Formats: sequence, structure tokens, C-alpha cells
Amino acid sequence: MRSIRNISTAIVLVVAVAGCSAGAQDASRQDASIGEAALNAGNPDVALRLADDTLVHSPNDAGALTRRGTALTALGRLDEARENLRRAVSLEPHNIDARLALGRVQLPVDPRAAEASFQEVIRHDGQNAAALNDLGIARDLQGRHTEAEGAYRAAISAAPEMTAARVNLALCLAILGQGQEAIGLLRPLAEQPGATRKVKEDYAAVLAMTGDRPKAEQILSANMSSSELAPAVDVLASLRTSGESVTR
Repeated sequence: MRSIRNISTAIVLVVAVAGCSAGAQDASRQDASIGEAALNAGNPDVALRLADDTLVHSPNDAGALTRRGTALTALGRLDEARENLRRAVSLEPHNIDARLALGRVQLPVDPRAAEASFQEVIRHDGQNAAALNDLGIARDLQGRHTEAEGAYRAAISAAPEMTAARVNLALCLAILGQGQEAIGLLRPLAEQPGATRKVKEDYAAVLAMTGDRPKAEQILSANMSSSELAPAVDVLASLRTSGESVTR
């Protein structure tokens, strides 16, 4: 049986081939639409190919540069991604997609610059939940957990259904020593049917930081060997006092 990814790749390629006879402008628009679909389907290689096709004819197409940068990020080619996204932002300073993508690829190497990118998005769209959540991560990575908490709460206020912001807020609160509120936020997500492995592991991190080592070990033991378990929980338990961030 084919995987969903393979099927989605096939669909994207079929649509791309079907559009080959279109005019240059129509083809560019179609490439943009298909490129977005490819990124959403988890096929950055297809999105990269389509962005390259557009940039051959329109080298200053900020949308194509943004899609190219996003695809390169997914492929792990981060330096190239940053270069493309910086260029996209220089061409269209108010392009929210470009600024968000640039901020995200800056996070691992320069969280201060990432914070500036997210703040620029929020300056134009104060209710952008994705930017607010990412702003919290940037602040967490700089050790500014109280300010990060505020950004996560603003993200949840803008988008109450945003699971990522709730998870990040819970982890931030646990680091700040507010364990019971953190547990209250994450337990319903971690114990619901179909909860993802990531959410369960984040819940385990909160439990470890709040001192419930047995429960944390019980959750983590589902996907971790006994030799890995104790050191992992030791690290998680230390995060509350060390001030390190585990937000993702």
C-alpha cells in the first residue's frame, strides 16, 4: 500500500505536468499554488523544484523566494534558506509569510534576530497567533521565560485552539516553577485518545520538572530504553532550576 506522502507527491506532480502548457504568468501562479500544496503535503523537494522554475523567469518573486526558503528549511539546508528568506523580506518588507519563515530559520542560531522578525509581523498583525507563539520560543531560548509566558498567553487568546502554544506555555510555566498550572494545561492534551508522542513526552517533561519522576518515567518508557530513561529524566528535572528551555 502506498504511503499518503507518496500519493500526495504523485498528485502534485500530475497537476504540475498538466499546467505546463499554460502561459508564463498563469504558469507562475499555478507553480505558486502547487508549491504551497507541496509544502503542506510534506514534499519540500517538489516545492523547491517549482520555486526554482519560477525564479528562472522572475528572480525577484518574493513569494517564490519564500517558498524556496521554506522548502530548504524542511530539507535541512538552513544557510541557503536564510539567504533566500532575507532576500524575500528585502523585496517585500511586509510579507508576513517571509518574515515568519525567516524568523523560524533564525531561531536555532540567532533567537534575538528571530524575535525581531516575529515582532515585525505582530506590529502589522497583533492577533497573529503563529507569530506570538514563535515570539515566545525566541524569548525562551534567550532565557526570558516570564516574557515568553506573556507571548504564549497572547497566542492562546488569539487562537484558543492552538495546541502548540498551550504546550509551550505549559513547559515555560514548569521552568518558572508553576508546575500545577503547567500540569493542568497539558494533562487533558496528553491523556486524550490519539494524543501524539510529542505531547506525551512534553507532559513527561512537565511532570519531571514538577517532581513526579515515577509518572514521567512511566510515560517515557514507552519509547525509551531503560538505560536511557534515568539520564533523560535527570536532565528534564534539572530544567526548572537551570532555566534552560524545552519549548519546540
